[in-house]
Amino acid sequence: MCCSLLLFLNFCASPIDTITMVNCSSSMGEIGMRGDLFYTPRSRSLPFFSASFAAKIIVSQSVRHSRRDPSLKIKRVSKREHHLWMKRDSAGSGQKALNLVHTIEKLPNEKEVIYCMLDKWSAFETEFPVIAAAKALEILRRRRKWLRIIQVTKWLFSKGQVLTMGTFDTLLLAFDMDGRVDEAESVWKIILQTSTRSVSKKLFSRMIALYDHHHHPDKILEVFADMEELGVTPDNDSVTRIGRAFEMLGQNDKRDLLFKRYKSNWRYLHFNGEHVRVRSTETYN
Repeated sequence: MCCSLLLFLNFCASPIDTITMVNCSSSMGEIGMRGDLFYTPRSRSLPFFSASFAAKIIVSQSVRHSRRDPSLKIKRVSKREHHLWMKRDSAGSGQKALNLVHTIEKLPNEKEVIYCMLDKWSAFETEFPVIAAAKALEILRRRRKWLRIIQVTKWLFSKGQVLTMGTFDTLLLAFDMDGRVDEAESVWKIILQTSTRSVSKKLFSRMIALYDHHHHPDKILEVFADMEELGVTPDNDSVTRIGRAFEMLGQNDKRDLLFKRYKSNWRYLHFNGEHVRVRSTETYN
């Protein structure tokens, strides 16, 4: 009894926020707060609080004061990971790619000179600048520098870097625009041998377009045979080119069967930032 009285006097002497109303249920009934004194509505007499109840209120008051004072906030441990080796800096890769493009455009068309400059470009890097090289190829593609694309891509392949389908697509496009059909065919055979089941539809369409630009209908049908063997469905543009190849070789029945199986009555256009489906004018009836 005496211990509880001392605890109650110690609790009343501590500062209490009189604005907040506390309602809780206990064995003595509902407890409210009026001014600095606690009371029970039923008995109107001062209760004796337990030590755990008083400790909870004091802790809640300290938490409220810590929220008001920003200097008392608990600092959380950072979740960032620390690496021993230097990470790739993607922010400066664009400028590094531009420097490569500006330098390579001024050089003569000699393999030794180009390769020597590219070796110096990547000599002092802790990791191979893959992102900068890919961005440089994209810049050269927009500028239609097909010969430089071929040189840079062959140098990358000699280093065993950037062996992706996107890089192969850019290289085949450069071969197409530069008229190097034999080199494109050799690269295409390597792609089929190394990545048989993972060759994308885009690469098949690129080779069909290349053979169509340089008037090789027999080669177009060979690529189409590989597509059917691997279960790759040609798009509408490729179907049109394959049908034209059948016509040039005098196989109109196979052309009709091709159109009946693969030709779509719809095509998609990019209009006002959206893909719009319109009826195709080259449909087969």
